[in-house]
Amino acid sequence: MKIDLAGKIALVCGASKGIGRAIAYQFATSGAQLILLARSENELKEINSELIESTNKVHHYISCDILNIDELENSVLGILDKLGKVDILVNNTGGPPRGLLHTSDLSQLDRAFRQHILSAQKLISLLLPGMINHGFGRIINIVSIGMRQPIENLGVSNVVRGAMGSWAKTLSRELGQYGITVNNILPGYTLTDRLKSLINNSSNEKGISFDEEASFILEKIPAKRFAKPEEIAFLATFLASDFAAYINGASIPVDGGFLSCI
Repeated sequence: MKIDLAGKIALVCGASKGIGRAIAYQFATSGAQLILLARSENELKEINSELIESTNKVHHYISCDILNIDELENSVLGILDKLGKVDILVNNTGGPPRGLLHTSDLSQLDRAFRQHILSAQKLISLLLPGMINHGFGRIINIVSIGMRQPIENLGVSNVVRGAMGSWAKTLSRELGQYGITVNNILPGYTLTDRLKSLINNSSNEKGISFDEEASFILEKIPAKRFAKPEEIAFLATFLASDFAAYINGASIPVDGGFLSCI
């Protein structure tokens, strides 16, 4: 099975590093034209240049803070004026900081809701007309296993991930009739800068080494290793393709067997 995304335009959020970057490269390798979105313009320029050189195709990037909804809207409208449509949207943004839910203040919940739900809602309001008009659309949300099974000391994250799951499921039922699918990928412990930061902070709090804390997590994962960002990207590429046209409203874990629920 060869996945071919030629002729498709994909907007990948959080494309400057980690899972978002891996997805961007895999999409480009499969023939898609990319719009990379992240805050760091220097990193976006570097990735964009690499993609242009490796694929011999014109790609684009948007440097903006996704928390600034007005800036996000103006930037995406500018790209739509040039390209006309976006076929594939990958909602992917950084997770909230560690902390217990009952000690979190309203500003933390408000920020998380804006960063995940409101930004995603704004993006679909801009992109859906084109998807509906062309009878094709893929909305892929990079969420977390915390959507199904709350993760210790990630209170705000667990709440917003659950909200994202409900948001996506609702949309999948509304948009399926237009040839648009909405699916969630639930990464487990994936070797990204965020995971390294979480492990480092937790190890400091416990007064143990980074490796000791990492080993404590690995003991809970049947695969006994962390995921690679590319492993998340492979699933995202499949979900973006024609092969996944009948997969809609799904939440698929990529977690090495970590989740204890069915």
